Amino acid sequence: MYLSRRSILVRNIAIAAVNGSITLIILLIAPMGLAAVIINTLLVTLSSFTTATVVDRVILFLSPPVKNLELDRTQDPQESVGSNRKRKWIDRY
Repeated sequence: MYLSRRSILVRNIAIAAVNGSITLIILLIAPMGLAAVIINTLLVTLSSFTTATVVDRVILFLSPPVKNLELDRTQDPQESVGSNRKRKWIDRY
């Protein structure tokens, strides 16, 4: 599955926001100071974003390279996909 850089960034921000929100809710229930709650929430949000980004890089490293269709065409321009379709259509009649 191919995802653009923008969609990966939005996904990672969404992951970080959800994790940060859950952490904020949990920490607001606990009897802690407000500064500690805010700092911990920001640290969890930042670490979630960083972890998601690192995991994306690892998956990209482990994935096989995607071949470009333009590079896979033969050297003869007459052997393109469109010309093969035309030949098959002509051969039917």
